[in-house]
Amino acid sequence: MSKTNLRTWIGAAALFAGLHTAARRWRESRYDLRGRVVLITGGSRGLGLLLAREYARHGARLALTARSGSALERAGGELRERGVDVVTVECDVSDPRSVSAMIGSVVAEYGRIDVVVNDAGQIEVGPLESMTVRDFRDAMNTNFWGAFNVIHAAFRHLPKGEGRIVNISSVGGIVSVPHLLPYSASKFALQGFSLGLGVELARRGVRVITVAPGLMRTGSPINASFKGDAEAELAWFSVADSLPLLSMSGERAARAIVRASRRGDPLLVLGLPAKLAAIAQALMPSSVAHASALVNRWLPTGTSTDKRAGSEVEARAPAWLTALGDRAAARNNELG
Repeated sequence: MSKTNLRTWIGAAALFAGLHTAARRWRESRYDLRGRVVLITGGSRGLGLLLAREYARHGARLALTARSGSALERAGGELRERGVDVVTVECDVSDPRSVSAMIGSVVAEYGRIDVVVNDAGQIEVGPLESMTVRDFRDAMNTNFWGAFNVIHAAFRHLPKGEGRIVNISSVGGIVSVPHLLPYSASKFALQGFSLGLGVELARRGVRVITVAPGLMRTGSPINASFKGDAEAELAWFSVADSLPLLSMSGERAARAIVRASRRGDPLLVLGLPAKLAAIAQALMPSSVAHASALVNRWLPTGTSTDKRAGSEVEARAPAWLTALGDRAAARNNELG
């Protein structure tokens, strides 16, 4: 290729990138969040609370739901101290009746819902031998059916041409991760439902944003569940969730998700490791499967079916390796 042709191609690529960036910023600027009602499930802590803070920064009115009333009130109290208009409603998203009552309370308070963010979820870490049928059912009930229940109940309140649905899936819904089988199975279900939902609701003007984050420093390991060799499982998981090269800042993730919801992006994959994993899965699925099997050989073994929360387990990892995650847990209401 001649130097002239090379310069032409580089110029065309730069022009395309510039136009793409300009179009994204234009779409984002058109969707003003001031005064809009944003419903966030799992909004009492972690990423849900980070999203609440970010939406509030843009002037949104908030409705937060979670199963834990005490954590929910702490989150609501923090936001009210900042002058945020927020209502909190206890809700178990796996129970359609609880969801229906929650949606009724939000609509009674605000008269509308503009944005639904499905962040409520659960995660269990451990080898397949330690998992039971109930573990898979519980993961599906919260991570998939929970989102489905909320969308089903809230959909008729979303404004045509303006509504947004944000489903927090995971890179675990693109690449099945060892020792996270119930979680991955439920996130694969949510990912497929969410992407298909976006296609079908496009004609109504309701945008569905599917978010597939990798590891984020939100402080979540303390409230995750661990089985098998629980101490060893928590150790590797909490370290991976804290290291800067493997995980991204929860605050940066929240900013990116809110921007994507304003633009109406169909799919957002967060974090360089997650993006590389998604690309590898698309291009070399067999290689990814072989690599995952190799990683699985290095992970702890154990068959205990006893489930223990991270807060109940003494991790073997040195504190300096988990320092960033521990600080995030304190900032994001994970400690209880």
